Amino acid sequence: MQATIYGIKACDTMKKARAWLDGQGIAYHFHDYKTDGIDRVRLEQWVDAAGWETVLNRAGTTFRKLDEAAKADIDRNRAVALMLEQPSMIKRPVLEADGRVIVGFKPEIYAAHFS
Repeated sequence: MQATIYGIKACDTMKKARAWLDGQGIAYHFHDYKTDGIDRVRLEQWVDAAGWETVLNRAGTTFRKLDEAAKADIDRNRAVALMLEQPSMIKRPVLEADGRVIVGFKPEIYAAHFS
């Protein structure tokens, strides 16, 4: 099985997810989308799999700093554009494993997937 975890290196949730994978002996590749970017095709695959409402991190400071006009009337296309402009707006982590996309980190969801 090939797993890839996407996120930002310094993020606390990323650290927890990576520690969990390491603790389970699960091999993975880490892609830092803040430094390495993210391509539109992959981001749209995540949005198709999980929904833009799940992939867009509205709780993060990057999103909260947007003016109200930028936050208004967000739809799929606008959400994708925002996340491409500022990858920090992508919820973390995004895990791709066995053809599945898991957004966010919950140990029980990872455990169920890898069992």
